[in-house]
Amino acid sequence: METISTLPPELIRMVIAVIIIISFIFLNAIMMGYLERKIAGHVQRRLGPMEVGFHGILQLVVDGVKLVAKELLIPINVDRTFFRLAPILSFTPVILPLLVIPFSEKLQARDLNLGLLFIVSMTSVNVMAILVGGWGSNNKYSMFGAMRAVAQSIAYEIPILLSMLAIILMTNTLSLKEIVGAQQKIWFVLLQPLAFIIYVISGIAETNRAPFDLPEAESELTAGFHTEYSGIGFSLFFLGEYTNMFTVASVATVLFLGGWHGPSLPYGEYLGIVWFFLKVYFLLFFMIMIRWTYPRVRFDQLLNFAWKYLVPFSLVNILITAVVVKL
Repeated sequence: METISTLPPELIRMVIAVIIIISFIFLNAIMMGYLERKIAGHVQRRLGPMEVGFHGILQLVVDGVKLVAKELLIPINVDRTFFRLAPILSFTPVILPLLVIPFSEKLQARDLNLGLLFIVSMTSVNVMAILVGGWGSNNKYSMFGAMRAVAQSIAYEIPILLSMLAIILMTNTLSLKEIVGAQQKIWFVLLQPLAFIIYVISGIAETNRAPFDLPEAESELTAGFHTEYSGIGFSLFFLGEYTNMFTVASVATVLFLGGWHGPSLPYGEYLGIVWFFLKVYFLLFFMIMIRWTYPRVRFDQLLNFAWKYLVPFSLVNILITAVVVKL
């Protein structure tokens, strides 16, 4: 107890925040996996998971235990260092963006004045993990998936950053808390509808979700960059994907949907986290529905859409925003 009392309070606070965030990451993956399979079932006029627990609610818990218990098979000719490093590289950086996201006015692990830049930096590591996994697997399908992921990330990173830049020009800050504070009277989705649409489309592509799931296209590449992975290795890629989805939806909520702001109700100061999570999970529901509604695009269509449409529209939006802010 004496050792704990001598530690800096800020360090203790950050350790507690990291433990809570890691626990939430696992809980979010279970909820999202269940929602994904249930919504897919109803879209395809079937029931989805029904056997384990009430309406299959414990199915993802059982699947998680099964994956962790499985042996991690390492093929003969792979680069063992890269093969083992890729899942860790995919999972570890996704914890850090959640430290700077303001879930409510008083619930934020750390308010950085460069919070938005920090999130962009951390989420960019995911494409490196995919490249390392595809390269280290020594498998042509994995390598094709990794190459596609890099090309896709470069193409869609530009419009997503330009849509963020429009908000930065309006608020003159990179602090997420200050951006939410600037939306007390009006949400930026009403002032920047084009930037919001570009951000959502680019965010779906950045997280490798259908119809932009070219790096892991089952019909073409077996499972793409994680073809050779099983057990805990596959689980870490799975956790990384769903956490990246949550981060993309959270940043969209902060930048465009007013963050924790909601209708004026009694005890409204305590409802901020409720409004925040309602907005985030609405966006996640939308991303799942997109997956089960639209077919996968071709790779040339994917890149053409980014370079010929999203980037020019983003630049025009930035130009208009700069002129309006200056005037």
